[in-house]
Amino acid sequence: MTTEILLAGFGGQGILFAGKILAYCGLMDSKELSWLPSYGPEMRGGTCNCSVCISDKPIGSPLVVAPDILIAMNQPSYDKFINVVKPNGKVFVDSTLIDSECDRTDIDCFFIPSSQLADDNGLKGGSNIILLGKLIKETQLFTLDTMKAAIEKVVPPSKAHLIANNFKAIELGMNN
Repeated sequence: MTTEILLAGFGGQGILFAGKILAYCGLMDSKELSWLPSYGPEMRGGTCNCSVCISDKPIGSPLVVAPDILIAMNQPSYDKFINVVKPNGKVFVDSTLIDSECDRTDIDCFFIPSSQLADDNGLKGGSNIILLGKLIKETQLFTLDTMKAAIEKVVPPSKAHLIANNFKAIELGMNN
């Protein structure tokens, strides 16, 4: 089985970091995977997306054109990608920043106020991880233990003090 995931938002929201965590989850579960970042010329505030493919068999292309799973962290990303999600797909939306309703009846949309939850819980910059928590709860693509191990691997040693906050953000996402 192959699962194609697209994460999209503005630069600085942790899109590439969240994609890297998903890729490491695949590695830790001995899956085939690809991780393909894409961002505009601006360092922060420009468009940014990340394609992640996780599969039991070799992956032919790392580019995700029609995702099974979409994480949308801003309105332009939601508007651009909502209609290309495969039927029966799942969409995870930061409803703090996205002011739309999903008209599609062939997909499951989860609206989580992840930016607000991050701010309310002292988890600045944790909105992306909250959405990952909701993703693993709703898809069961990976276990919580795998996600935590991936976070420990991806967070650089200089920021190891943030690992506990990332674990808290995962749990917030799973409980919302």
